[in-house]
Amino acid sequence: MIKLLELKKYNKYFVTVIFFLLSITVYSQYSEEYKKYSKQYPNSRKVRLNQEIIITIKLTGEEFDIKQEFIEEDLYLNESATYGSKKVLKYSSFFELEKISASSFSYEKGKYKESKVKEFKKKDDLSQSFYDDTKALSFIYPNLKKGSKSKLHYIEKVKNPRFISPFYFADYFPIIKNKVTIIVDKGIGLKFKKFNVGNENILFSKKEKRKKTIYKWELKNKNKYDFEDDSPSYKSILPHIIPIITTYKNKKKTKKLLGEVSDLYNWYYSLVENVNKEKPSKELVDIVTEITLNKKSDLEKVKAIYYWTQKNIKYIAFEYALGGFIPRESNDVFRKKYGDCKDNSSILFKMLEIAGLKGNLTWVGTRSIPYSYKEVPTPIVDNHMILTYENNGKTYFLDATGRYVKLGIPTSFIQGKEVLISYGDKFKVKKVPIIAAQSNAVIDSTYIKVLDNNIIGNSKTTISGYPKINYFQELENENSQSKLKEFYNWKLKKGNNKFLIKNFKEIDKYNYDEDFVVNYSFEIDNYFKKLGDEIYFNLNLNKELSKFKTEKKRKTEKEFDYKKYYSFYTVLEIPEGYKVDYLPENVLVSNKLMRCNISFQLKENKIIYNQVIELNFLTLNLEEQKEVNKQIEKIEKSYKEIIVLKK
Repeated sequence: MIKLLELKKYNKYFVTVIFFLLSITVYSQYSEEYKKYSKQYPNSRKVRLNQEIIITIKLTGEEFDIKQEFIEEDLYLNESATYGSKKVLKYSSFFELEKISASSFSYEKGKYKESKVKEFKKKDDLSQSFYDDTKALSFIYPNLKKGSKSKLHYIEKVKNPRFISPFYFADYFPIIKNKVTIIVDKGIGLKFKKFNVGNENILFSKKEKRKKTIYKWELKNKNKYDFEDDSPSYKSILPHIIPIITTYKNKKKTKKLLGEVSDLYNWYYSLVENVNKEKPSKELVDIVTEITLNKKSDLEKVKAIYYWTQKNIKYIAFEYALGGFIPRESNDVFRKKYGDCKDNSSILFKMLEIAGLKGNLTWVGTRSIPYSYKEVPTPIVDNHMILTYENNGKTYFLDATGRYVKLGIPTSFIQGKEVLISYGDKFKVKKVPIIAAQSNAVIDSTYIKVLDNNIIGNSKTTISGYPKINYFQELENENSQSKLKEFYNWKLKKGNNKFLIKNFKEIDKYNYDEDFVVNYSFEIDNYFKKLGDEIYFNLNLNKELSKFKTEKKRKTEKEFDYKKYYSFYTVLEIPEGYKVDYLPENVLVSNKLMRCNISFQLKENKIIYNQVIELNFLTLNLEEQKEVNKQIEKIEKSYKEIIVLKK
């Protein structure tokens, strides 16, 4: 017996030793820098060991020679390394790729073994919609795995001096060493716009050397930023600097390039001033005449033309070189029946002109771009074109790339943004309005009664503003009654997952100007509880507000498409033989960000429930998220309240 116990102890000791030796062997497969950074950044899939950008700006006569050199060295910290094997670089006629080399490094027998990338594949990239003829160069790092490294080195020639790239000091992974150097000929004026760098310990230096000025920025050991859903654009979060060439000297004469909004506008206008000079085709004139016939006012004519364009000109982004900035001729857009944002603006402009009306080509940055025109008067400030029309002191923002967009409201993704409006040789900067919550309404009226163990009811849901646009766009894909019923069961759900629409009727579907209405009957199985002679019933059939509660651990702002308004009016017919034994108290929460009111009222043999929600925000910072959460938690207590009916 004693010998058997000793043998078991020996076996246990032997297994422990073997396991320990195996652990040492496995761990020794990795380099010292891997051991260091995997311990330092346990939640990161990779760490960038070195990131370096070298920008050289030279001037010969009137010609700029600008090159941007990039060096990236990454170390992969977990098994997801294989998923990062594929790399894509984008370039265009504005950013011409001159040189590229890439390698992966596997750690074997105490040192790194290099494997060079031998194959690079080129193809068109159609993900861009405004600037240029973007192309994609893709390649695969060979043998990339946990503990491997990769190195990428490429040089691009910047063909237009207005397009120097911003440089970033952080990313969604840690960066150990980050260095930016700009070497510029004397006589070239530069200024730098800084964003989100206030708390960064960036070392900056400026030196004069012969006929050059050298700027340097360095930042070490920068932790990663966490990516979170519904965050604003990385441009609003990551620390970065935008270099701008303002002036240059030629033959002792200083010339302006960028620096003021007027400089940017003058360049933009030079690209569009000769567009749409040709005579409109007979077919285009005929369609304008037809759709504006019997329209009594200028605004009615604008509306008819605007809606026709949304319905008939398909949005397709396809750009080459300066075609990313210059609209196509309206005759060409009309003949093809498709175009990008500038082409849609071009045909709108011409159609209004044919109708004797004046529109204005207008540049705008979507909400993904956080800069104002005064802050960054370069082409990086905007990425979209629309048409504006002015009538009786009001500016209308016409974006025909949208569908089902009612005249008088802008597309949601340009709300609150500045626009640059062309008036020939002059321009104005205006701001797109933010649409009020009550214009984006979902208003629901429901009448229900108890039948056996279920409830049956009839509802009328009225939808307006941006929610209506979203409904219409989604409904385009629902091409059968069964799919439609499934869609409405999902969108209009009440109570619980046993909600089932029996019949429905759509009113003013795809109507631009009228609210969209859905009338429907439904039932919900086993929604309430019966205990003895009492019925317990939760009249909060729509707990919409809970959807806007944010996680307490969130680290970034949260962004929303538009302000929102909900009204849920429910009437419950009290079953025969029952009376109300308990009715919840009314509740109201209100501040500058939101308002919610829930009320209960007994009237004859009916209980009338009303919930009104108004959300007055497009973004919520961290403090605002806490405040909104606090108010939502108060409402969620009310969501749990039940009425009690007693025989």
